[in-house]
Amino acid sequence: MSDKPIFDPVEWKLTEFQAQLNNKARTLASEKFAPRAAAYDRAARFPTENYIDLHKENLLGVCIPTAHGGSGADLKTYMLMAAEIGRYCGATALTFNMHVSSCLWTSVLADQLELPADTKSALETSRALHYQRIIDNGAIYAQPFSEGGAAAAGKKAFGTTALKTDGGWIVNGTKIFASLSGHANYYGALCTEIEKPDAALSRRNTMYIAVPADADGVSVSGEWDPLGMRGTVSRTLKFTNVFVPENAQLMPRGVYFQAAKQWPHMFMTLTPSYMGIAQAAYDFTVSYLRGEVPNTPPIKRRMYPTKQIAVAQMHIMLEQTKALWFQSISEACPNPSKQSIIRAWSAQYSVMENANEIAQLAIRTCGGQAMLRSLPLERLYRDSRCGALMLPWTAELCLDMIGKAALYNEGESDEDTEH
Repeated sequence: MSDKPIFDPVEWKLTEFQAQLNNKARTLASEKFAPRAAAYDRAARFPTENYIDLHKENLLGVCIPTAHGGSGADLKTYMLMAAEIGRYCGATALTFNMHVSSCLWTSVLADQLELPADTKSALETSRALHYQRIIDNGAIYAQPFSEGGAAAAGKKAFGTTALKTDGGWIVNGTKIFASLSGHANYYGALCTEIEKPDAALSRRNTMYIAVPADADGVSVSGEWDPLGMRGTVSRTLKFTNVFVPENAQLMPRGVYFQAAKQWPHMFMTLTPSYMGIAQAAYDFTVSYLRGEVPNTPPIKRRMYPTKQIAVAQMHIMLEQTKALWFQSISEACPNPSKQSIIRAWSAQYSVMENANEIAQLAIRTCGGQAMLRSLPLERLYRDSRCGALMLPWTAELCLDMIGKAALYNEGESDEDTEH
């Protein structure tokens, strides 16, 4: 393995654990995931073989506490590791995030919330069941989020409902862009708990429930033929009167709502995939101009000033993005300051937009041959374009939130209270 780490352990002052985990992920992804990435993309096929490898390496449990057989990684450590995976297969990294979030949210994030003793006990009991499935059996947990409305952006309650019944809940609803649909073993569905079918929906009643993929009433429909991130297989997922038992909870009542309010950095976990893609686009360009890309003529193009200037622009943008992103994930904690939250939105925006900008520069700089599908750059470009569109923090929403937060203090309004 010749690729250097995205974040050098010495220069970025990583812990030994972080460095080892990054190296493990980079070795696996460069040797196994990279050679498969083109085939997954062309067929819009889920990277099943990659998940088998992740389980063999005990990386499916990267954020599961060591007491439960996992690696015990925190948010920052996971994000750094996931960026290395995204560097070699963006779709694997993105779907891996959906799985890992079910562990990260229920472990590191939840453990740092102030929860009553009975809630902590219930959380420990429920997560032990889910963690065992992952560690022992290689179970894959999806995280269907989007519904086509404002719920995924945190503006309203989820339309998918969990009606309380004897011994559990009856779940009904539809999730769109549901990554891993048809391939996960459990769907960690965010839904709104209700006591009767026509009850009003409230964000405070958000439930996080693991719905078995083989349960009666679970169906997957529609085609999946998008511009990029084709291996995520994000088809429409529908729940029709699906019964799930009490132990299906990934988080006890009220914990998700509390976590979403106190842990805003939890919504940054889509970014590592694109941080890795940005690095990959830059790496390809340098290798191409040096005449070192496998299966291409060893022709050097690095002597042209226009090429040198373009690489310099890419390098500056990449370093700016890495620095802001690294600082933001280093600050991740419950109840961060206003400036820290603004920095998180800024990092999210920068990663998603700059990954595509770097990929565009790479294509323009490398020229026509770089557009061949036998080379990875055109896939990196297509995958990179998808990040800015993803809820809950799309590029547009980030700009909106940053502008408002910078200009208004909490509780301020421009409404004329005299009229």
